[in-house]
Amino acid sequence: MLFLGCKESSFDSLDDMHNYINEEANGYVYHKTVKGIDFTLMYKPIDLIVAQELEDLNSENEIDSLRNVYKDFLYFNLYMSKDNKELLSVVAKNKSDFSAKVNTLVYNMNENVNLFTKKKDTIELIDFVYPRMYGMSNSTAIMFVYPRDEKHLSEEYLNFTIEDLGLNTGEVKFKIETKNIKSEPKLSFKN
Repeated sequence: MLFLGCKESSFDSLDDMHNYINEEANGYVYHKTVKGIDFTLMYKPIDLIVAQELEDLNSENEIDSLRNVYKDFLYFNLYMSKDNKELLSVVAKNKSDFSAKVNTLVYNMNENVNLFTKKKDTIELIDFVYPRMYGMSNSTAIMFVYPRDEKHLSEEYLNFTIEDLGLNTGEVKFKIETKNIKSEPKLSFKN
């Protein structure tokens, strides 16, 4: 069930929140296809991160404590695929090319992805995580973590860019409306 408040949505189930987030019209997921490569960028609200940490129904103090841990950061998941498969499964031409692409995804995404404001102020990447799925997923997924700065969120939008990763796509750019980040949905954690 969805509870609507002052521009902020609250959900009492994780599935409902995921469905809401995954609706492109709600402004948390962005899609582009360039030269056969599908790019999906998703802003991941704090409560989805908190829910990952919680194994069972926990006390309000535990939930608030985790929210405090994650509240100072912005989380973006980038999914890349070709023909509904992980990139490494379909785009690597040979062993050497495969190794180079793995190296880029594991160690060098900080050099290939940028988040910046409308005024061209770069927001420094704090960390990124690329879990290898060894062909068991339908996309290559990487999480990016940036500092949450109200100065940057006061702008109309942020730009998230991915340099060409040797896929002949050129730079891929997403325009992220900050109003959606500022009013990100919450989980009630009651069920």
